[in-house]
Amino acid sequence: MQKKSIEGNSCVVRPTSIGGQAVIEGVMMRGKRMYAMAVRKPDQGIEMVVEDIVPKSDKYPFLKWPIFRGIVAFVSSLTLGMKILTKSAEIAGQDDPSDGEPSKFEKFLMDKFGDKLMDIMLTLSIVISIALSILLFLFLPVWICSFANQFIGDNTWFLGVIEGIVKILIFLGYTVLISRSKEIQRVFSYHGAEHKTISCFEHHEELTVENVRKHSRLHKRCGTSFLLIVMIMSMLVFMFVQTDVIWIRFGFKLLLIPLIAGLSYEVIKWAGNSDNPIVSLVSLPGLMMQKITTKEPDDGQIEIAIAAMKEVLVHES
Repeated sequence: MQKKSIEGNSCVVRPTSIGGQAVIEGVMMRGKRMYAMAVRKPDQGIEMVVEDIVPKSDKYPFLKWPIFRGIVAFVSSLTLGMKILTKSAEIAGQDDPSDGEPSKFEKFLMDKFGDKLMDIMLTLSIVISIALSILLFLFLPVWICSFANQFIGDNTWFLGVIEGIVKILIFLGYTVLISRSKEIQRVFSYHGAEHKTISCFEHHEELTVENVRKHSRLHKRCGTSFLLIVMIMSMLVFMFVQTDVIWIRFGFKLLLIPLIAGLSYEVIKWAGNSDNPIVSLVSLPGLMMQKITTKEPDDGQIEIAIAAMKEVLVHES
């Protein structure tokens, strides 16, 4: 792996399409056509999960177009994210079936669905997560802001601004609340290790614990920044929805989710490959949010992130 390190001026940033995600006791790094997930096992060893990714754009080239590629990335990240979280919990020993005898209901499900049970449970988890997200971040802000109708008169464009602010406040409160959990704090530390490792690679430095440790845990291409950009983008888009009817506004929000996700992806992609003052200003809210969603990792967590990153570089070099 030493041969794959690139020596040079560490001040010159090398753009990369490699991204990542913190999981339970581990880190996933994703390349263009595969991902590698390194997870710390209960015996302190490291288990590596490597799988190929076949881009939908291979079959449908139009999915490489701007906006469309953002929609595909959003859906892909959601489904893959749930899958690897479930797998990492299993490897880390937090979903060990030997912890107890399966209940009668669990035995019934295993007998009924067999090997398909995990896929069904994963699909159900995704559906429930999407439903809760829609309720919390789409319907709730629209419902809360419906009480402001009497104060804004004909300025219905202002509802989009108010809803956006409420949505950001809900997101901020939710993030602060879950960050109090010790388990989530460990995930946030792995999140920091992921960012530091990617930054170390981008700055042409050898991937060692010592080199990675000195880099920032904040990164412009973070998923947290993406979510925040989505909220800001939705605020701008819904300024043009000129109605105060709650169900119509909610319907428009659902229909425009793909467009807003696509636009937000383009903003994040642009910000991740540029360093001008405008980009710095656009990236600032997301970077500030990452002060909550990332923590300084320990050496063992950095080791995990490096292992995942090196595996990707081996397969995509």
